[in-house]
Amino acid sequence: MRDLLADDGSIYVHCDWRLNSHIRLVLDEIFPKGYRNEVFWRRQPVRGAKATSKQYARNTDVLLFYVKFESYLWNNAYKPYSPEFIKDKFRGGPDGRLFRDSDLGDYSQKSIEQFEKEGKIYITSSGKKRLIRYLDEEKGEAVGTIWDDIPEVNSMAVERVNYPTQKPERLLERIIKASSNEGDIVADFFCGSGTTLAVAEKLGRKWIGSDLGKFAIHTTRKRMIGVQRELKKSGKNYRAFEILNLGKYERQHYIGVNPDLRDEQKQKQLAKKEEDFLNLILHAYRAEKITGFKTFHARKASRLVAVGPINLPVTRLFVEEIILECRQKRITKVDVLAFEFEMGLFPNIQEEAKNKGIDLALKYIPRDVFDKRAVEKNQVVFHDVSYIEVRPHFKGNSLAVELTDFSVFYNQDSIAHVETNLKNGRHKIVIESGQIIKVSKDKAGITSRCVLTKKWTDWIDYWSVDFDFESKREIVRVKKVPGAQQRLNGTTEAVQLKIDDFEEVWTGDFVFENEWQSFRTKKDRSLELRSIFHECAPGRRKIAVKVVDIFGNDTMKIIEVTIGGKN
Repeated sequence: MRDLLADDGSIYVHCDWRLNSHIRLVLDEIFPKGYRNEVFWRRQPVRGAKATSKQYARNTDVLLFYVKFESYLWNNAYKPYSPEFIKDKFRGGPDGRLFRDSDLGDYSQKSIEQFEKEGKIYITSSGKKRLIRYLDEEKGEAVGTIWDDIPEVNSMAVERVNYPTQKPERLLERIIKASSNEGDIVADFFCGSGTTLAVAEKLGRKWIGSDLGKFAIHTTRKRMIGVQRELKKSGKNYRAFEILNLGKYERQHYIGVNPDLRDEQKQKQLAKKEEDFLNLILHAYRAEKITGFKTFHARKASRLVAVGPINLPVTRLFVEEIILECRQKRITKVDVLAFEFEMGLFPNIQEEAKNKGIDLALKYIPRDVFDKRAVEKNQVVFHDVSYIEVRPHFKGNSLAVELTDFSVFYNQDSIAHVETNLKNGRHKIVIESGQIIKVSKDKAGITSRCVLTKKWTDWIDYWSVDFDFESKREIVRVKKVPGAQQRLNGTTEAVQLKIDDFEEVWTGDFVFENEWQSFRTKKDRSLELRSIFHECAPGRRKIAVKVVDIFGNDTMKIIEVTIGGKN
């Protein structure tokens, strides 16, 4: 973050009592002489602290404020005067305006003369000059290091998005106004529910946000679309934004090799890294490694496990090799793990496998496998592949897309296991064969089930359409490779732009642009299943439809259509 920070930039780190002292030591090392303040944010009202046993109630968090260099951007921060302060310090003048007066001892003669021209000098009965400050001209009280005027986001707040670590917008508004100007870039690398980005957009700042959690990104996406709609409604400017999935780059970095090695050494290093990567996936999946098979890498309970390529999607040919070995060795239960699957592979290939007596499950490898803590706590979930059905509608050169089906096959725990182990008077949510089921056991030990997903649309939280998917290539800037073309993600592309030691290349992928979307909000749980008609240029093109389910997992389907012709 320090390297990305502008020379006149500031960094604010929010933490609670557990890590405050540790983080401050780290910041002192990274930002020498950069410390400015330790701000105490009282999250609860004065009487909001709860009594605790053998210690004082904790009702504050800490904001550590550091700068990169001595010369940094700063705008004085003020907060409204409290009613008590106004009553104590201000009084009414002849014209009815509230004012207070103060000594002129710290002001120069030139300043005093300027105050006299502005009519702000008050002469007492003893002939002494005093400076008049009218309440309606005051900016307020200068903000100190104890912020007790910004409460937490309560359960009834309009800005609440039901995200566990959500911060109030007023808190970020104060920070952003103090340490940036309009047009500046604000970054939040743990954006959570997107509060920083939402406030930055409203204040006319540019912004960058990132988060490892897919639910955080999904929550932020919906929130930012809401901000756009709010600004548009009020006639204010707003910016478009992109969501970029950096997962595959993380994988490439994980298996990257030293370019200075000889070819033979490179191959050895690559083989070792791929083996370590495979072990990482299998450890997260809780599978036992096996040998003696052509396509299988492990076993989990009664199912064999195959792991797809690291940098490429699992193709039909890859799965057909698995099915062939299953038939040769009479294997009936298989899990295929992959970061990506070839478009159109699912569900046809599973039907083919089923007809041959093979229970074939395709599962996504989540980015959580790179989180060591999540792996050790067994929190990594490998979700089954979902599939989308859509129907295009045409009106001249305009196209609309209708979402007709969304099928999921998630499994998390089993009803039989829960019913056996559930205590009396308790309940638990189970996901089995694409259904969310609430299993309850009353005080007498009688078990009941309630299916919470009544129809396929209950699984959908958000869906969107890109009416011309291949119109925007995904370009990345990489270091130049002398005497060779840059190779990335299996695709070689000519250099587009050269700047110093970097060059811009095409990754082989395209950027999905949300040209239309419908999603559920806390207040409005309805969902439109048909997009508006979008005017398109005549000719053949690819349409992409993305669906994000209630767990934050996204699935995309691409269809080809011909505008102004026969489809």
